[in-house]
Amino acid sequence: MGMTMTQKILAAHAGLDSVEAGQLISAKLDVVLGNDITTPVAVNEFNKAGFTDVFDKDRIAIVLDHFVPNKDIKAAEQSKQCREFACSHCVSHFYDVGKMGIEHALLPEQGVVTAGDCIIGADSHTCTYGALGAFSTGVGSTDMAAGMATGTAWFKVPSAIKFNLKGNLHKNCSGKDVILTIIGIIGVDGALYKSMEFCGDGVASLSMDDRLCICNMAIEAGAKNGIFPVDDITISYLGGRSERKPQIFTADADAVYEKTIDINLSEIVPTVSCPHLPENTHPAKELGDVKINQVVIGSCTNGRMEDMETAYKILNGKKVAENVRCIIIPATMQIYKECIQRGYITAFIDAGAVVSTPTCGPCLGGYMGILAAGERCIATTNRNFVGRMGHVDSEVYLASPATAAASAITGYITCPKEN
Repeated sequence: MGMTMTQKILAAHAGLDSVEAGQLISAKLDVVLGNDITTPVAVNEFNKAGFTDVFDKDRIAIVLDHFVPNKDIKAAEQSKQCREFACSHCVSHFYDVGKMGIEHALLPEQGVVTAGDCIIGADSHTCTYGALGAFSTGVGSTDMAAGMATGTAWFKVPSAIKFNLKGNLHKNCSGKDVILTIIGIIGVDGALYKSMEFCGDGVASLSMDDRLCICNMAIEAGAKNGIFPVDDITISYLGGRSERKPQIFTADADAVYEKTIDINLSEIVPTVSCPHLPENTHPAKELGDVKINQVVIGSCTNGRMEDMETAYKILNGKKVAENVRCIIIPATMQIYKECIQRGYITAFIDAGAVVSTPTCGPCLGGYMGILAAGERCIATTNRNFVGRMGHVDSEVYLASPATAAASAITGYITCPKEN
């Protein structure tokens, strides 16, 4: 019986010739990730279990990205605990203020993760790295603690859904519109504990930033992971940055999938997920009467360079609508710096937006953009649950950077023009 990409990676890391869906395995880990919210809990469990050292100081990444620079005393204490742990165990991949970034943009950028890896992270959007041809998934802080100490984790091998992509996206669409459309089709539990495997001729038309965005939101469909095949675009991206040699795994011709879903990229339109579930999707052009109070462009889903470029092209020389707050957050310091060099930051400020150093702050209702009762925000983030970005009577609409930027100018949800 053939194996999927995900199953081949898991088999290799479990030291087995083959695995099948539903099988319980113990696999070696290439990277264990935590952030300033989840790492302190993992450290407490690490100490409680009596562990005294990490399995490999070069295979652990701790990224302070949710509440940094620290927003309050609790955040400061959490960051301090992370710093002390990283220092005491000589963790080489520790990212603090000044060199931090949003973890799921930072690790690929810095080459910490690569094709063929088996990765766990104490953050649900760790599934992002499947864009590089890796198996990556979110876990709890206890599993992170065990992973840091032993370099292993247990998994139930997931079954898979094949998404056969064909055609090309319109110029006003991006990976965000693709994944929102897919979630609208299958629902927030449509891939529950399954691998979402993307393939087909249409893959070649998607940039690495598109793929990272798509895999990032696999969890919003309930998936265990999302994954793309390794192609020339992947190899080009990994070249010169990967710390380890990429390992390429391909699905067998007779791999077993629960089902195959065909997605014609040329039929994708700018899409918005309305409150209060990511599956509540509608074409942006149908929502022109929805007035907004805030726009957020950033997050681990859409804070990459292509996202900043898209926002710049729409906002440059324009003005954010009266009574609309527009918050733009480059996902890493490298992206922030490039935005400065390209003149994007000046254009954003001239348009009436504010620009922040990298942070997850507004996405989870932490800081840098909390909503009051009755307020609406269109955001390039990944979740729009009740109270996700502030008051339980606020509303969050999920969209692409193009749709968010176009909406910032009009003050209403607006379908971006095809340039």
